[in-house]
Amino acid sequence: MRLKPILFACMLAATPAVAADVSYTVDGEAFTGYFAAAESPRGLVLIVHDWDGMTDYERRRADMLADMGYSAFALDMFGDATPTETVDHRRAATGALYQDRERMRALIQAGVAQAREQAGDTNMVVMGYCFGGAVALEMARSDMAGEAAGFASFHGGLSTPEGQSWTGDEPPLLILHGGADTSITMDDVATLAKELETAGTPYAIEVYSGAPHAFTVFGSNRYQERADTASWDAFSDFLNDRL
Repeated sequence: MRLKPILFACMLAATPAVAADVSYTVDGEAFTGYFAAAESPRGLVLIVHDWDGMTDYERRRADMLADMGYSAFALDMFGDATPTETVDHRRAATGALYQDRERMRALIQAGVAQAREQAGDTNMVVMGYCFGGAVALEMARSDMAGEAAGFASFHGGLSTPEGQSWTGDEPPLLILHGGADTSITMDDVATLAKELETAGTPYAIEVYSGAPHAFTVFGSNRYQERADTASWDAFSDFLNDRL
């Protein structure tokens, strides 16, 4: 593993005490995450990226969290050799992991290990965007669930794969969803809520009217400031409660 310091301008966050890309390997493959350290950390947040891979968006969110007092590590689920430039590339990258849950979990575990190496053994919350939200819920259903104090999904995939289920032993979940999301629908939200109720898993769901899929992505045509602000406030409260 090696650290590569970078300069990263963030409009919404001050420069963290430490901000660096983190290069690591998994079974001989190269991956690149990003670590932002708070000066006096209250805990650790693990960030799982959207389907376009680990980008400056995740770096920006990590810097925002560090400015709030939480160290943050954005893991890499694809690896340096995986192309993500086109929609077809992204579908292939995410599809491969959806079809291979064992590899998905191995990459989550590798990211957790890197986060712990950077931040030490501290309480952690896992968050994810879109594809990353689905990955966060995958971790919550796995034997890694106890590594975290809570899990949050921003406009993420919500379906439970065949052969998996909720047990009621999971840490609390926070689901932040756009009411106008046509990729993950309100029917998907309702199905997840029924599963969690049946299992007894603690959860909270917030739905933002008129917000489309990917409503938190700065600068995109789907970005909705109202829903982004409200969901970040809800997540901030969740962090304050869990960490």
